[in-house]
Amino acid sequence: MNRRDFIDKSVKASLAFTIVPRSVLGGANFIAPSDRINLAYIGVGKQSYTLMNGLANCKEVLIHAASDVDSKKLNNFILETTKTQTNLKKPSIQMKGYGLYRELLERRDIDAVVIATPDHWHAQVAVDAARAGKDIYCEKPLALTIAEGRAMVNASRKYDRVFQTGSMQRSSYNFRQAVNLIRNGYIGQMKEVNVAIGEPVKQCDLPTMPVPKELDWDMWVGPSMYRGYHPILAPTLEDPEWAGWRWYRDFGGGYIADWGAHMFDIVQWALDMDQSGPELFLPPKKPMAQHGLSFIYKNGVKVNHTPWGEHNAIQFIGTEGKIEVSRSFLRTSPERLASLKLTAQDKLVYHSDNHYQDWIDAIKKRSKPICDVEIGHRTSSVCNAVNIAYELQKDLKWNPEKEEFNDYSANLMRGRSYRGEWDFNAF
Repeated sequence: MNRRDFIDKSVKASLAFTIVPRSVLGGANFIAPSDRINLAYIGVGKQSYTLMNGLANCKEVLIHAASDVDSKKLNNFILETTKTQTNLKKPSIQMKGYGLYRELLERRDIDAVVIATPDHWHAQVAVDAARAGKDIYCEKPLALTIAEGRAMVNASRKYDRVFQTGSMQRSSYNFRQAVNLIRNGYIGQMKEVNVAIGEPVKQCDLPTMPVPKELDWDMWVGPSMYRGYHPILAPTLEDPEWAGWRWYRDFGGGYIADWGAHMFDIVQWALDMDQSGPELFLPPKKPMAQHGLSFIYKNGVKVNHTPWGEHNAIQFIGTEGKIEVSRSFLRTSPERLASLKLTAQDKLVYHSDNHYQDWIDAIKKRSKPICDVEIGHRTSSVCNAVNIAYELQKDLKWNPEKEEFNDYSANLMRGRSYRGEWDFNAF
C-alpha cells in the first residue's frame, strides 16, 4: 500500500467513526432545530395555562411568543411559561409578548399557534393564522356561528393547515371505549341518546363599569358589536373566577356551546356523523325553556337535551344495552362492556391518548389530527343550531350538506355582522 492509499483509507475510516446520531451529540432529550415546532399563544386567560402545560411537555415544542389584549395577563403568561420550559430543561429563549396578534403572525419563525381567546374571536384569528401559514390548535367550541365555522374549515383547507379542535374528550379512554362499543353494535341498534348539559345562550344585560388600565377593551370586543366593560366578561388576572363571556350572545354560546362542544361532540363521533349532523331540531313548547329540546338524525336516532340524572354526561340507549359516560365514569349494561378488550375484528376509531401530542404528530406528518377542523365545525354547528331553535321556539329542518335551515329567520342566524375592519371571509 503506497502512502496516498494509506492516507485515503485512514480519512474514510475516521469519517465513518464520526457519523453518530444527533441524540448522542445532544443528549437523550436532544431535538435538532429542524425538528422543533415553535409555538405562539393567542389569548392567555385561565385556559391557556392548561394548554401551555400540556403542549410544553411535548418534547418537540418550544413556546416563543404570546399575544393578549390584557398586558398583566400577557406578562404573567410569559413568566410562567418561561419557568415551565426551564424546568423541562428546554433551550433558553427570550419570549416576546404582543398586544396585537397580527404582529405575532408576521413572525416567520413561528410554526403554529394556539388560539385560546373568547369564542367571538376564534374565526378571525384562525383565518388570519391560516393565511399566515401557521398550523392551528383552537379551543372549543370551534366557532360562534355556523358561517364562521365553515370559513375556518375553508381557510384551513386553502392553506393546507393542520388544525386541531380542543374537544379533548376524544383523547380519553372513557369516551373512546364508549364510541367503539356503540359503533360495533355491542348495545345493539341505537335508539335514543340523553345529554345532560346546562342552558342555552342568553342576552347580555350586564351594566357598564370602568375598564382596568391594563386592558384594551375595544380590542377585546373586536369583531363583535360594541358594549361596555364588565368584569364578569373579562375578569382581571387576580380574579379567581372564570370569565363569564361564554354565557352571553355576541361572545359565547352558553352552556349549550361550552359543554355541548364536548358532549354533543361525543354523540357525533359515536353515531359516525363527523362529516354531517342532525336533520331536525325540536325545541320544547314552553316559552323560555332551558331544557327539553331534541334533535333527530337521518337514521332516526333521537338526541335529547335533558337532565337525565347525571351532569355533563351522556346516556346512550340501544336495543340490547345502555352506556352512560362522563369524564369520571363509564357505566355499561351489560357491565362487562366497560372493560371489554376490543379486538382486531372490531372496527376501531382513531386512537389518541394525548390530544396535544396528537396535534404535534399530525403537524410532523402533515395529516389530519383526531379532531380536525371539519369535525370541530360540525359539532359547533350542532351547538349553534340548538341555540337557534331554543331562541326561535319553532321546529327547524336542517340540511347538513347545504348547511341551510328551512326557515328564513334561522338562516339569518347562521352568521352575524362584524364590526369595523374585521372580516372572517378575507382569505
